[in-house]
Amino acid sequence: MKFIDKIKVNPTISFTKGKIYPFIEMANVDFNARSPKQINLKVYSSGVKFEKGDTVIARIEPCLQNGKGFYVNEVPCGFGSTEFLVFRPKDESIDSKFLYYYLQTDYIRKSMIASMTGATGRQRVNDNIFESLEIEMPTFSIQKRIANILSTYDDLIENNQKQIKLLDEAAMRLYKEWFVNMRFPGNENISIIDGIPEGWESKEVGSLIAKIPRTKQVKTSEYKKSGTIPIIDQSRDFISGYTEDKETIVDLGIPVIVFGDHTRILKLVNFPFAKGADGTQLIVSGTTEMPQHLLFCSLVFVDLSNYNYARHFKYLKATKIIVPSVEIAEIFENIVKPFFTEIQHLRDKILLLQKARDQLLPKLLGGEIEV
Repeated sequence: MKFIDKIKVNPTISFTKGKIYPFIEMANVDFNARSPKQINLKVYSSGVKFEKGDTVIARIEPCLQNGKGFYVNEVPCGFGSTEFLVFRPKDESIDSKFLYYYLQTDYIRKSMIASMTGATGRQRVNDNIFESLEIEMPTFSIQKRIANILSTYDDLIENNQKQIKLLDEAAMRLYKEWFVNMRFPGNENISIIDGIPEGWESKEVGSLIAKIPRTKQVKTSEYKKSGTIPIIDQSRDFISGYTEDKETIVDLGIPVIVFGDHTRILKLVNFPFAKGADGTQLIVSGTTEMPQHLLFCSLVFVDLSNYNYARHFKYLKATKIIVPSVEIAEIFENIVKPFFTEIQHLRDKILLLQKARDQLLPKLLGGEIEV
């Protein structure tokens, strides 16, 4: 059957201009994730509209090629970037959650990519592709069973993501308690002079970090959806893609802080990786006064929002942060380091679950595995 006979593309929904609706930005959608990381509220003026049960997929490269999309489940309706495409079953013979998974298949993805037109690097899917696309759908009961199997993996992934968020919040709460509210162990016995405990210092970030040898960067156009070397850049996605180029590997033997020169996004990476496109800055501590996990937490609390769109790294290096006594620094480091170790363990589990789900998808749809 023709795709367009069973599926609505960018279905019509009535929205009121000037009214506030849930809004999802492209930047808040991970690749290979079922749900967006964040949903904002915004006054509607324009953009694609969606409602519960719809599937939303990026139409622009490289977001489409990296698999950015989500299933609308957390809001009754909303809108987002014009760079999204919205899909909905036309009738009850198509399960909406099965449609979400079906749209992740190589057949659909490759057909959409092949239809792209426009300037290199900003090409978009040609909507006309859906008028000629031929599809095969299993019976509704089989669709439901396939969707339930794949949803089990996504439920586990989302549970791990929630645990990561809780651990990250715990580390940041502890930092705030000790180094913002100054309620650190033994604080009652130490004098505070000009807002700084006696024996502590305030130093510029630039004086605390070490120089890192330059490595080969991976261009955005060269990112792959899968591979052996994960690419870390300044985008919101923790891992933005993959490469096989061994000359790009960053492996310093310690966790590396990645800072987005334009985006101001911070990531703590404790595995070998490749450095992404321009604007990705790498930071490691150059002194025992500031252990790496403490430095990361300190940088999270630096506010650079007043500089708008700029090269922020120079402002970050000029910012002063609290440098505690070596004793307090070591105690804090010993407490929070296991938090970040567990966060990475959970991220590894997520990657394995995603890989298993993605390998299972074509086998279920192709009938290799009976459901």
